[in-house]
Order: sequence, then C-alpha cells, then structure tokens
Amino acid sequence: MSSQQPTDEPVYADRVYRSSMGVVSGVLLLALTAWLCGDAVLRGSGNTPWIGLAVALCAVPLIVAFTIRPAVFANEDRMRVRNPFRIIELPWAAVDAVRAGYSAEVLAEGSKYQLWSVPVSLRERKKANRQQMRRNAIDRRDPGSSGDPAARSRTSAAASEPMRANADRIVDELQGLAELNAARPGAQGSVRVRWSYEIIAPALIGALLLIVLVATR
Repeated sequence: MSSQQPTDEPVYADRVYRSSMGVVSGVLLLALTAWLCGDAVLRGSGNTPWIGLAVALCAVPLIVAFTIRPAVFANEDRMRVRNPFRIIELPWAAVDAVRAGYSAEVLAEGSKYQLWSVPVSLRERKKANRQQMRRNAIDRRDPGSSGDPAARSRTSAAASEPMRANADRIVDELQGLAELNAARPGAQGSVRVRWSYEIIAPALIGALLLIVLVATR
C-alpha cells in the first residue's frame, strides 16, 4: 500500500493578465454581430440567411480570438501565453527576457512571442513618466515634509513605488517571476507551441462558405 507524501511547497493559483478593454470591445462586437446576422437570418430572403450564418461563423471566432481570448497565465513553474491563434507554454528556465517596447513580448530559445493581452500604450507610458518626474521634483523641494515623521514615511513609501504604465508594470512582474523561479525543478523544460484549431477551423469554414455563397448569388 502506497501513500502519497505531502509536498512542503504551497500551491498558488495562476496570475492572469488580460486586457479589460479588449474584453469589453469583444462583447460589444459579438452583440453587434449577433444583431446584424440574426436580422439577416430572420428577415432575409434567398441566400441572405445563409450569408448571414456564414458571416457569423467566420466573424465570431475571429472576434473572440482577438479580443476575449488573449491572456497570460503565470505561476511558479511557467508562463502560458494564449494568443489569438496559438498557445505558448514557457517554463521559466526557458525564458530569456520579458520586455515591453512598442509591444509586450517574451524571448525564449531564440524566438520571440508577443503578449497580445498586454497592450502597450505609449500615451500611458508618457503620462506615467511625467507624473514620476513631477513627484521627484516635489520630493526634492520638500524632502523632509516639514519634519513630520508620518509625512516622511508616506514620502518614502511613495518614492519606493515608481510610477509605471500598466504594460510596463506587468512586464516587470513577469520578468521578476522568471528570474525568481528559473531554478525550480518544475520550471525546467522547453517551449511548447500549439495552434488553436478550434478558432482557425470555424473561421476558415465560414470564410469559404461566404465566398461560395457570394460567387453563386
């Protein structure tokens, strides 16, 4: 009779990073598609209902793929990147760097993978930089906050948390997880990439059906 030995390490839930604006946009686009295609199916004549169904079959997977689907899941062992048409699993030991330039991306084993769910906003980055410069100027003018210990504590805490754009903050967190956990036994391995045929197949079928229906109309 074998007994399972308990592990000393706690189990943590995945951190999930996704774009809230992308999800909202996706829901609105899906509602608009359902309204337009549903109206074509219910009120159309001839091939119009079939064209409406073909458009929905093609458009719905693409809308989901580019808005609701993208996400990054990270735990102590690996990062899983869910992009529109691919899922990339990256053990932390295989990650070379996570960075944000004009887009957020991860470098691993000589390849580069975009993080679709972490959009980079240059406007937000400039705004954060301006706020940080303004705060630094205030700290230089009044470093002691009139000798008030509580004010000095607040000033010190604020100074230790620099203003960062959301994408830069997320990239910093992921880079920190990679550096912290790269030596873990569970974080070893190579990058695995899987194509999301559940998104690709219906979109292609809908597009082909739409082409045939329009050509034979």
